[in-house]
Amino acid sequence: MDLVGPEEWPLLKKYDIHASMCWGAELGLTEGWCDPKFHPQLIKNYSEMIPKMAEAGYTNLICFSGNRNGMDDMVGLQNCVDGLKQILPLAETHGIILHMELLNSKVDHEDYMCDHTSWGVELCKKMNSNNFKLLYDIYHMQIMEGDIIRNIQEYHQYIGHYHTGGNPGRNEIDETQEIFYPAVMQAILKTGYKGHVAQEFIPSWEDKMAALKQDVTICDV
Repeated sequence: MDLVGPEEWPLLKKYDIHASMCWGAELGLTEGWCDPKFHPQLIKNYSEMIPKMAEAGYTNLICFSGNRNGMDDMVGLQNCVDGLKQILPLAETHGIILHMELLNSKVDHEDYMCDHTSWGVELCKKMNSNNFKLLYDIYHMQIMEGDIIRNIQEYHQYIGHYHTGGNPGRNEIDETQEIFYPAVMQAILKTGYKGHVAQEFIPSWEDKMAALKQDVTICDV
């Protein structure tokens, strides 16, 4: 299960459910690593969370760029590097992989900085660590730039996790929307990816478990 914090880990362990992406150290989507004024609190939060995750046996931890608020993208990118590099050695020591999520700034998250694959890839290059990756949200990147399969093929080495979602609407990933997920999944598979693809759609069906079953089946290539 994706996006679970420490308060939920005991319940997951009770039912032998793995936490494929953890959260709880971030300040939200809008207040992130691109703004140095948030660095002290973020560094504190992540420095506390990373050892907890390692002890619990989890490896993936989400992070966010935050909003631009008038800041130049390259300035924000360097700010992210300066802040994240202060927690990266701790992550490396504990075997934790930090994942910055790519989100769209057109429909859902206005002004979010990490809204294009190229920006995220440049950040990964500057971080220069196998313990820093991108969370490639297929729904969000379809809105911002499309060209999903080509970007996955070209930049897969910088991607550590995937989210799904139908566009438009972020609903079921079937023939009712514009992304053909079987081809996307085949492209991911061909890169040699061994991680998780998390279903992050908003069910429109009355039977939500049936919707989940359908979408998992679509991705089973």
